[in-house]
Parts: sequence; C-alpha cells; structure tokens
Amino acid sequence: MLTKNFNGVTISVNEEGYLTDRTQWTKEIAKAIAKEEGISELTDGHWRVIDFLQKDFIERGTLPSIRRLNTVGGIPTKELYALFPGGPLKKAAKIAGLPKPTSCV
Repeated sequence: MLTKNFNGVTISVNEEGYLTDRTQWTKEIAKAIAKEEGISELTDGHWRVIDFLQKDFIERGTLPSIRRLNTVGGIPTKELYALFPGGPLKKAAKIAGLPKPTSCV
C-alpha cells in the first residue's frame, strides 16, 4: 500500500494518488491535493463541486458523470472545466477523496 504525507498527516493512496480510504479525507487534505493538481486555492465554486460529488457518491455508490454534475448538480460544464482544467472530473474526484472515475483513462 502506498502512502502520502500532507502537512504531517499520512494517508493511503493508490498508484495514481487517489485516496484508498475515504475516511482519511479532510478539507485540509483536499487543499493539499488541489495544490498538487495545480489549483492554488479552492474557491466556493470548487467546494460546490466537491460537496456534490461526495453527496452523490454516498447516495448512489458511484461518481456522477459530467452530464449529471450539470443537470442534477446545476454546475455548468464550462464552469467545471474552468474550475478543474485538464480533466475536470478526474481532478475533482481526486481532490474530493473519491475513486478515479471509470470513464477516465
């Protein structure tokens, strides 16, 4: 099992850096992962996406698609790409402490 250390906290991750134990996720861990992903600050818009991902994952047991983020979450696709450039669902899921989306390679 691989681990990473963020601000003195060790978390379990897979080979791509996704948390393998969601209970280790905190907002501080999210901020540290975001910085690794090139997002210097998590804004209210970022948190809205993260909160929706986590809530939907708990309710449905799977990550929502970008389309679901748009239609159910009310997050426009263009905004999602602006908030999480270069793979929005992949980055957002990682920051949210969730598994890598199966739709992403």
